[in-house]
Amino acid sequence: MMPAGRWNKGVVVGAVVLTLWGTSSLSVAGEFDPVSHDGARSLVEELGGRGLERDWVAAALRRAVLQPGVLEAMAGAAERHLRWDEYRAIFLTPERIAQGVAFIDAHARAFERAEAVYGVPPEVIAAIIGVETAYGRHTGRHRVLDSLATLAFEHPSRGDFFRGELAAFLEITHEQEVDPGSIDGSYAGAMGYPQFIPTSYRAYAVDFDGDGQRDLWANPVDAIGSVGNYFAEHGWQSGAPIYHEAEGPRVPPDAIAFNRTTTPYAHMAELREAGVTSETALGDDQRVIPLALQTDETAWRYRLGRDNFHVITRYNHSHLYAMAVSELAEAIESRRELVPHRLEVTRTEREEDA
Repeated sequence: MMPAGRWNKGVVVGAVVLTLWGTSSLSVAGEFDPVSHDGARSLVEELGGRGLERDWVAAALRRAVLQPGVLEAMAGAAERHLRWDEYRAIFLTPERIAQGVAFIDAHARAFERAEAVYGVPPEVIAAIIGVETAYGRHTGRHRVLDSLATLAFEHPSRGDFFRGELAAFLEITHEQEVDPGSIDGSYAGAMGYPQFIPTSYRAYAVDFDGDGQRDLWANPVDAIGSVGNYFAEHGWQSGAPIYHEAEGPRVPPDAIAFNRTTTPYAHMAELREAGVTSETALGDDQRVIPLALQTDETAWRYRLGRDNFHVITRYNHSHLYAMAVSELAEAIESRRELVPHRLEVTRTEREEDA
């Protein structure tokens, strides 16, 4: 599938770039004009050294618009201020579960191939895309070019990180002949069905339908394969559990460090000493990620994350995010087991997913 933003890069004649965005001359300079902005000028030179046309990069950066709201949004992510029950309610809805079943049905062959190639169950891949964009329905309302330029040049502590993302975004759009001003995404510059940031797009996106393009903006088949590839590259263990249910004290004990999204770090022996026990038989030497999830003002629920839980946190470092993906995947799987879900795939769909 070809995004609406597909375009001809145009011809560079002297200092004038033709037909970049359907106009015959450069856009009016904005806040990030390389002529007056040192950071933008440096990026032009860097990308020019990597083979991109300097005039093309400069024209793109002139199109970028400073977005103060993006900086404000970075400080207010839901993962930072919601309890588990509040966060869970956003994603574990009957509608999103039903849409997940339908999404798998609509692209059954792609999901089957992704599991065969990468070892990741369809429900887990679908849950990632469901949490990120409601299966492609809400891929973002911020122009990625604006978001990344704002964060690259104005963020007080993470400017270097986002400068790398901006560079990767310009490289991707240049290589795939997409107008960089046509792509919308999250306030942090994540894009497409799976909301890959540009460096992840470059590293993990795959052409899963064989059409010669890695298109996560408009091609759900490429998105399905790319999420599977991302998980496999980060160590997903096929058939292994994501987490175990557990029991624990009324209030999480101070002796245990809960909710760290690193590799499993707490031995079951020390958890048992603190009053946290697994509902699944686990040896004393088994390492897990102890999770304490607040379900209301005074109540807590305990779970024990395994290596696959850690892999999910490589997608988003919040333990709440990883648990929402895990529960949504479970809910989709349960729904698929309860109702007939294998829809007849049309000839066209078979050809697209082949």
